[in-house]
Amino acid sequence: MPEIGETLRDARMRARIDVSEIEAKTKIRAKYLRALENEEWGLLPGPTFVKSFLRTYAEALGLDGKALLEEYRLSHERPSEAALEPIVAGPQRGRGRPSGGRSPGGPSRGYMAIVGVVVLLIVLLIVGLIAKGGGSKSNSSSNASGKSPKAATHKGKRRTATSGASPRSEIVALSLTASAPVYVCLIGDHGRRAIPGRELQAGESTSTYHARRFKITLGNSSVTMFVDGHARPVASSSQAIGYSITKASGRTRLHSGELPTCT
Repeated sequence: MPEIGETLRDARMRARIDVSEIEAKTKIRAKYLRALENEEWGLLPGPTFVKSFLRTYAEALGLDGKALLEEYRLSHERPSEAALEPIVAGPQRGRGRPSGGRSPGGPSRGYMAIVGVVVLLIVLLIVGLIAKGGGSKSNSSSNASGKSPKAATHKGKRRTATSGASPRSEIVALSLTASAPVYVCLIGDHGRRAIPGRELQAGESTSTYHARRFKITLGNSSVTMFVDGHARPVASSSQAIGYSITKASGRTRLHSGELPTCT
């Protein structure tokens, strides 16, 4: 089977397409396209971007992107620990099973029913004690302050209504402006891809996006974030960098294994 880079290069040459044409079509820098054709994985920002660029490049050439991704995973990614765990065969049904409808050594149905009743009684007893203790404490507090339980209830409702934040106040507004070419993958609420993995050019600005929570992956630090209208520079980095952004927590730096992908 041809190598991944050879497959990409041959398809491009057969179609008589120059690298610059693919660059304009996919918004992937030419040096990254050449790195894919030469299988120089170390020149790419990281495994996440290798797979994203590889799939985009393959589909631009009319190739099966999924097949090339699978070949990359098999040839260049380490298998996960879960894949290396031995498969333990489960107990075979219908073989050596004693009469009575239960497995050897297992508790009887009667025993399990008794245990269930005992557990239920214990839970009910605990709930009753907690409710009784809570009611006594509430009544004593109300009497000590000279206020009736009804007045305390109304005050509690007013306090809850005042302290509760409206859902709209949790919305974050986010936009980006690139100072140099930079790859961006922006994920909003419910996994929606606001920016589905593309390269912003120098001086390019995005629309303003709104969500309760954003997760973003940047290929480098050549970008300024505008969070709720405030300019927030990105920490200097030549490698991929990611953030989680919410109204309550602000920006939180993500570890390399937590970076969102748009593949």
